[in-house]
Amino acid sequence: MTALTKLRMNVDEFLAWAVDQPGRYELFRGEVYAMSPETAGHADTKAAVYNALLAGIRARHLSCHVFPDGMTVRIDETTAYEPDALVYCGEKLPPSAIGVPEPVIVVEVIPSRRQVDLAIKLAGYFLLPRLAHYLIVDPTRSLILHHSRSGDAILTRVVTEGAIVLDPPGLELALADVYAG
Repeated sequence: MTALTKLRMNVDEFLAWAVDQPGRYELFRGEVYAMSPETAGHADTKAAVYNALLAGIRARHLSCHVFPDGMTVRIDETTAYEPDALVYCGEKLPPSAIGVPEPVIVVEVIPSRRQVDLAIKLAGYFLLPRLAHYLIVDPTRSLILHHSRSGDAILTRVVTEGAIVLDPPGLELALADVYAG
C-alpha cells in the first residue's frame, strides 16, 4: 500500500472525500491508500466469485445480498476496506448506501500486495462481530483460503477442489464455478 496523503481522516471524513474521487481507495489507520489497477485475470476472478455467490443465494432462496467491489466495509473509526465481493443478509440496503455495516462473507482476490490481504485485512475483518467467512481467492490457480469464525477462534482451510460450505448464511461456493474459465 502506498499512502496517498499525509492528512489523517476518520471513516466518515474518508467516505465524504472518496465519493468525489476518481479511482478506488481504502483507509488504513487514518491514512488514504490508492488501490492498484487490476489485471484482467483479477477482474475475471472477481466476476466469477460474485456470480457464484449470487447463484448460491438465489438457489437457496436466502434473504441475503451480494455486491461486487465498490462497497465499503468499516472496520473501526480509522479503517475502511473495499473488498472484491461481499455478502450481507437481511433488509436490502438503500440505493444511496456506500457501505455495508454487517457483512457475513467478505472476499478478496489476491493482488500483488498479498501480505495486506493475508494478514492485515484478515485481522481487521474479523473485528466485525457478524463476519463469518473471509475468502482469499488466488486468481492464478484453483486455490481459496477459507477463514471462518468458530466461537472465539478463526479456522483456516486451504481449498483446492470441491465446494466451500458458507454457513451462515447457508450456501456453497463451488470452486468449479469460480475457476470455470
